[in-house]
Amino acid sequence: MGARWVFLVKKGYQDTDNSLQSSVITKVKGVAFTNTSELGARLWDVADYVIPPQGESAFFVVTNLIVTPGQRQDTCAENKDIPDAECSEDSDCHAGEAAVTGNGVMTGRCLRVGTAQKGTCEIYAWCPVEARFQPTKLLLDEAEKFTVYIKNFIRFPKFNFSKTNVQDTQNTSFLKTCHFDLSNLYCPIFQLGSIVQWAGSSFQEMALKGGVIGIQIEWNCDLDKAASECNPHYSFSRLDSKNAKESASSGYNFRFAKYYRDADGVEFRTLMKVYGIRFDVMVNGKAGKFSIVPTVINIGSSMALMGAGAFFCDLVLIYISKKSHFYRGKKFEEEGQELSLQRKEPEGQLLEWPEAHGRICSLKGDSCVCLQPPEVQPPKERKGECGAAAEPAYSGDLGAAAEPAYSGELGAAAEPAYSGDVATGAG
Repeated sequence: MGARWVFLVKKGYQDTDNSLQSSVITKVKGVAFTNTSELGARLWDVADYVIPPQGESAFFVVTNLIVTPGQRQDTCAENKDIPDAECSEDSDCHAGEAAVTGNGVMTGRCLRVGTAQKGTCEIYAWCPVEARFQPTKLLLDEAEKFTVYIKNFIRFPKFNFSKTNVQDTQNTSFLKTCHFDLSNLYCPIFQLGSIVQWAGSSFQEMALKGGVIGIQIEWNCDLDKAASECNPHYSFSRLDSKNAKESASSGYNFRFAKYYRDADGVEFRTLMKVYGIRFDVMVNGKAGKFSIVPTVINIGSSMALMGAGAFFCDLVLIYISKKSHFYRGKKFEEEGQELSLQRKEPEGQLLEWPEAHGRICSLKGDSCVCLQPPEVQPPKERKGECGAAAEPAYSGDLGAAAEPAYSGELGAAAEPAYSGDVATGAG
């Protein structure tokens, strides 16, 4: 099972390349019309709301803004929302210093309105200063229908394999009419509202204060198959905090200005604090192709793993299992009285084996066969005619010598005598 998982699921027979080389080009299309008191009637096209103009792997689409028109460098009162700008007299305003998060440099004067006890320090800055408030109404609500074209080139250098996510066709009208869906992976033209929806958010809610959307393009290619089987897979997610109403740091915004001069040559600017959605395009992937080296390595590893598995199972069954005594008895069961002791000795030779426990053994082929010796009985006394007994007799008259004596005449010599005539010599 483990070897099947390694080879079929993890494709252990393939060499892999994770060093994906990628390039992304983006292009946004769409127009919107607004009519505000600050800007009047205005048409917004790509050059107005896409930042930066040269699309790369990240682009920003303006959806809302706060405009401060007609600014020029002059002296004016600091914004009252700046804590360090409050003053009661001129000594509270240090000339030449700038308040933290302020808009300019203090002149040393404290400006009060009427008979008010407190005022704000005078500053030299772009005046009038920016009004600080949160937007409550979406300006470019038509941005939901804008489209973005995401062109991606990828290359796996180890296998010298390249591909793009755009259909290779000579039909010039293809990209003008198609839109992305699961059945049309090679038309990477996405509607902004659909991207935000696929990321699990509402475009109208997100566009009010801005946010960040991640677009992931995944290339997982099995190069043992045809190149047409290597397809891009798209996923979308919201990267900033979704709890926009509960967090003070929610949203995405920044400032930029447009400069101009009047007829007298005085420089003016229009300051814009823009809110919008930032789109980050992230590309990753890997490719695999058959190679003999990982194949041999994984086969050896699988064989070693199977041996280790058998050893581990034995440990569990012998020492941990509730029926370990039963398994231990079966595994180490003796094979009767026949011992297969592999010894290289001449066949038929009698051997004394320590494992034989005193039995008589002989080799037959490659096996040692041991026989149980017969039980030794103590010698019995035999009685008969004088001089007839041939076996030693331990019995005798009261007071006989301790050494064995063979039957003969009364008072015969202690040496053994074999049967014959009475008084016949021992020779």
